[in-house]
Amino acid sequence: MKDELFSVEGRVVVVTGASAGIGEVLARGLAAAGARVVVSARRRQRLDEVAEEVKALGAEVLPVVCDVSREHEVDGLVAATLAHFGGVDALVNNAGITEIHPAEEEPLETFERVVAVNLTGAFLCAQRFGKEMLGAGRGSIVNIASVLGLVAAGQVPQASYSASKGALVNLTRELAAQWARRGVRVNALAPAWFESEMTEEMFGDERSLRWIQRRTPMGRAGELSELVGPVRFLLSDASSYVTGHILAVDGGWTIV
Repeated sequence: MKDELFSVEGRVVVVTGASAGIGEVLARGLAAAGARVVVSARRRQRLDEVAEEVKALGAEVLPVVCDVSREHEVDGLVAATLAHFGGVDALVNNAGITEIHPAEEEPLETFERVVAVNLTGAFLCAQRFGKEMLGAGRGSIVNIASVLGLVAAGQVPQASYSASKGALVNLTRELAAQWARRGVRVNALAPAWFESEMTEEMFGDERSLRWIQRRTPMGRAGELSELVGPVRFLLSDASSYVTGHILAVDGGWTIV
């Protein structure tokens, strides 16, 4: 019964930003649980490598190169998914970028680029795949937000990133409210500090690591594998009455 409740077996799940970090781990974790996975990112070579790793788990996988900030590429991602699998059950909106600048020095070009990927790209994917899910009368979307969409970064100055993730949090709520009666659930995950390409400078600096450990009630950063369970919960029937929720996976970061 428990396996059925949390099952993603046979479901077609699209994971954006899947060439590294959180996206790669989620793609592998969902594939290992029996999902059929579409992995998408901008880097062809790395994406193909991830697809081979997923295939080695015995899962059906489709790699599609896509820059989510480009509307025609998102349309291509949707078309490729439907052509290969015939439908879509779930979307994990994970593609994201950041740059660290004091707000007074952050170039407008940088701010706009971060928002284009983290917010506009997530909206485009949710809108396009959401239409397919609404047509089928069912589906689940998980947006990968951040604790920096719930609280300020401050000591790690990322105005564009924090703004984009805060907007993604409320976009999650708005889409959930619009689509709740039509069978499509929309939730978000808000991770704190996890080691990935995006955070490698933080994790490569002893002082920064001590700051994370000191600031986090659980006294440590997260392990990427600890995100797989929460995402499976939000994609599966175990969360069938959950929508518009922002699930912080943060070791307690946002409670103090």
